[in-house]
Amino acid sequence: MRFTSVGAGVLALSIGWAAVPAQAETLRIGTEAQGIPFAFMNEQNEIDGFMVDLIKSIGEKAGFEVQMEPMEFSALIASLTSGKIDLISAAMYNTPKRAEVIDFSDPVYSFGEGMIVPKDDTKDYTSFQEMEGQTVGAQLGTVYIAALEEAGIFEEVKVYDTIPAIMNDVNAGRIAAGFADYPVMSYYLGQGQFPDVRLVKSYEAVLPGKIGVATQKGDTERMAAINKAIGEMKESGELDQLIEKWSLN
Repeated sequence: MRFTSVGAGVLALSIGWAAVPAQAETLRIGTEAQGIPFAFMNEQNEIDGFMVDLIKSIGEKAGFEVQMEPMEFSALIASLTSGKIDLISAAMYNTPKRAEVIDFSDPVYSFGEGMIVPKDDTKDYTSFQEMEGQTVGAQLGTVYIAALEEAGIFEEVKVYDTIPAIMNDVNAGRIAAGFADYPVMSYYLGQGQFPDVRLVKSYEAVLPGKIGVATQKGDTERMAAINKAIGEMKESGELDQLIEKWSLN
C-alpha cells in the first residue's frame, strides 16, 4: 500500500510539472523612434507603426515575446551585430552591403520614392523626366536629391529638411512636384493632411527597395521561424490588412 501511495504521488507530481507552460523567450527588437508610419512614438508616447505591429504578430506565431528598443536608425545595425538587440524591425532596405553583415527575412513590403503634385494637376506621370523645366523638391540627405540633380532637366531642385515641408509647398503651389518616400507621404495624406496634394499612383519609382526583419548573420533557426510566420501572414491576408491599416497601399 505504501508503495502504491508513493507511486501515485510521483505520478501527480509529474502531471503537475507537465501542466506548467514553458516561459516564452523575450527578444529585444531594435526599431526607429521617428520612422512614421513604420515605427514611431505616438501621442501616448508608445512605440507604434507597421513594423511594430508586424514583429508583434511574428512573435505570437513564432513563440517569442517582444521588447521594443527604439533608437536612431543609424545605430540599428551596430546594435544588432554587437548583441545589444536580437532583431531589427524597421524600414531598412535590404541592400547587398547590409546583407554582408546581417541577414534579412523574406520581404514584407517594398517601396521607393513617390511623387506628389497639386490636386488640380491630373496628369498620370510615370517619370520625373516629364517635369522638365519645373521646380521640384526632395528631402535633405536622401538618394532622391542626387537623382533629380543629375537629371539636369529642372528649373530648380529645392532641398527640404522634412517631408511635411515638401508636402506643404506642393499644397501651397510653390513647387510643381515633390519626391520622397512613398509610404510616408501616403500616410500623411491618409490622415487627411495636405488636402490640395495628390499622390501620383502611376509614377514608377527610380530607386525601389524591399524591407523585412533582420537577424544576426547566420542565425538560421530564428530566421526560419520568422519566415514561416511571415508566410502565414501573407497566406491569411493579415499582412495586407496591416498594409491597409497604415495607409501603405
